[in-house]
Amino acid sequence: MSDQLHVAVLGTGIMGAAMARNLARAGHRVTAWNRSRDKAEPLAADGIAVAGTPAEAVEGADAVLTMLYDGAAVAEVIAQAAPGLAPGARWIQSTTAGPDGAAALAALADEHGLLYFDAPVLGTRAPAEAGQLTVLASGPADDPVATAVFDAVGARTVWTGAEGRDGAASRLKLVANSWVFVLTHGIGEVLALAEGLGVDPKGFFDLISGGPLDAGYAHAKGGLILEGATGNTSFGLDTALKDARLIVEAARASGVRLDLAEAGAERFRRASGQGHGDEDMAASYFASFEE
Repeated sequence: MSDQLHVAVLGTGIMGAAMARNLARAGHRVTAWNRSRDKAEPLAADGIAVAGTPAEAVEGADAVLTMLYDGAAVAEVIAQAAPGLAPGARWIQSTTAGPDGAAALAALADEHGLLYFDAPVLGTRAPAEAGQLTVLASGPADDPVATAVFDAVGARTVWTGAEGRDGAASRLKLVANSWVFVLTHGIGEVLALAEGLGVDPKGFFDLISGGPLDAGYAHAKGGLILEGATGNTSFGLDTALKDARLIVEAARASGVRLDLAEAGAERFRRASGQGHGDEDMAASYFASFEE
């Protein structure tokens, strides 16, 4: 295998754009596509080619990386890319699609003769931009093409199984996201309660600092809330709402009741309805107040 790969990145939102840039910095030839082309155009300054269609983007690519909104969007875009797909190309599917979505996309990979990797990532804007994501990967662990892509975008790859179509990585991603959302809603409610009771939030952070109750995530998301900076989106609230619904659906299908996840999904829905959908998911804080 040549050290330089041709990688097509389909979807250049917060995560996809950062991953494309890190692939280019690693010395790979990158072609990007986004439904709204204006969001992909800035990548040209990083030496990344911007394609007009998914089929143009994937033509001749060794690997195709998808980072889109949900499984349905991925299926639609791969269908559009089909004329340009090379049999045997690696498909690195990083969109959070849930277990059922991952299974459907694996079947689509078989249909097009692609080697499928179920590979969602953990991390938000800052680690994505720094190439410090954690890749949750299911697929052949010794594949040099996929490994090169993972090394370019992440600091760590956690292999969950050798069979990408079993959705093991997507299942682990939902478990991890459920914890992230508990922390996000928790700090939002704590700060809302502090406001309601007239408690200085600094006193709360001083109380937990350095002890077993401390959490870096509480400081990160709490800081956005206290600074009025939830518009600095690292993990979009509407995307979190989509993922929360995937968690609830997967739990129900498995016979598991998740009261906190269901309540959290409702908080995201309420905050989105208040107009905070494009903000960081820390804006679930606003669901504690009537507008």
